[in-house]
Amino acid sequence: MAWFSQDALQPGVRSREVFAWAMYDFANSGYTTVVLTAVFAAYFVGVVADSAPWATFAWTLALSVSHAIVMLTMPAIGAWADRHAAKKRLLLLTTVGCVAATAALALVGPGAVALAVVLIVLSNVFFSWGESLSAAFLPELARPAAMGRVSGWGWSLGYVGGMLALGLSLGYVLWATAQGQAASAFVPVTMLITAAVFALAASVTLSMLSERARPQPGVAREDGWRASLRQLRTTFLDAREYVDFMWLLACAVAYQGGVAVAITLAAIYAEQVIGFVQQETMVLIFVLNIAAMVGAFVFGYAQDRVGHKAALGITLLGWMVTCVMAALTTTKGGFWYAAAIAGFCMGSSQSSGRAMAGLFAPPARLAEFFGLWAFATRLASIIGPLSYGAITWATDGNQRLAIGATAGLFLVGLVLLLPVNMARGRAKALRAS
Repeated sequence: MAWFSQDALQPGVRSREVFAWAMYDFANSGYTTVVLTAVFAAYFVGVVADSAPWATFAWTLALSVSHAIVMLTMPAIGAWADRHAAKKRLLLLTTVGCVAATAALALVGPGAVALAVVLIVLSNVFFSWGESLSAAFLPELARPAAMGRVSGWGWSLGYVGGMLALGLSLGYVLWATAQGQAASAFVPVTMLITAAVFALAASVTLSMLSERARPQPGVAREDGWRASLRQLRTTFLDAREYVDFMWLLACAVAYQGGVAVAITLAAIYAEQVIGFVQQETMVLIFVLNIAAMVGAFVFGYAQDRVGHKAALGITLLGWMVTCVMAALTTTKGGFWYAAAIAGFCMGSSQSSGRAMAGLFAPPARLAEFFGLWAFATRLASIIGPLSYGAITWATDGNQRLAIGATAGLFLVGLVLLLPVNMARGRAKALRAS
């Protein structure tokens, strides 16, 4: 049985390999859904930090530190992986690191702010490294004309994984709440559930996905890391010649900053501003994941038809509408509508951006250029949440103003998307190889 349409795949690629690759999206989505969005974020602010005025800013600062680490290291890691054909080996190491750090979050109780910050930084660094390495497999698996479709398969299956981890966690939370347990008792268990789902699903990827790259000639094992650092400098210099790739990176810095706000602060906003309780927030994020799954799948096909640029532009407009609705609504019902739109746009914008990066990356330097993509998205993940946290702190907790200001990031992203020329960018990538 073919899991995916064979005409979308590169010659020699079997559908089971694409399924295995997509299962990594399935595996790591539980981390973003449960840890960064639905459960631990609000737990950190409300319980670990006891709703202190600085709590939201501390959460965004911890995430920003992790993104800064990834931003500064991922291009070099990608260059090393390309030189040594080691994407899969590194993916195994990052997976083990993220699973272990996520499970260790179960040790965090009320007042353990320092421990929580250290573990969030570690887990998010390992997660982000793994996400970038996994994305670098995409152009090896999908034909250029089907890049959006295959990327959408991965993202949509990823949201199923997020819903599984969240659904299992929600089931436990409802049981624990009925037993009279406090959040400090049941939230740690959800961290163990999330780590277990990640480990089991990622094992499918690591056992079935093939490393198609070959070590580049002249790579000395003892000089590999120094060679990768020299290559990193060359990458940044060379990337200036890839005009459309650079415009895409600039666009990603803006719009991914807004997406990062939605991922890392949705639960905090829902509980602190709209008045959701823990169980309602988890149900909200569960539904948001359903919308994101539909968005990633539908737009995965749509972008191959109407064009990646047009598809991404449409979703950025949708994001702006979402931010305005979230800032103005005063009811839970109104926020539900905003969250549904956000979910749809989240899946489609993530899928479109990754597919465009895959088209613009030279085939011989995939991990390296996806390292630059990781640089841009991690920079965005610093700018977005940190600006949100700073606005909240400076305005004595006015999160409505902060979410409204986030619409500006999507507007800037839309403006920076306009100069991108898909045909020119793809031609440049092919000429480079």
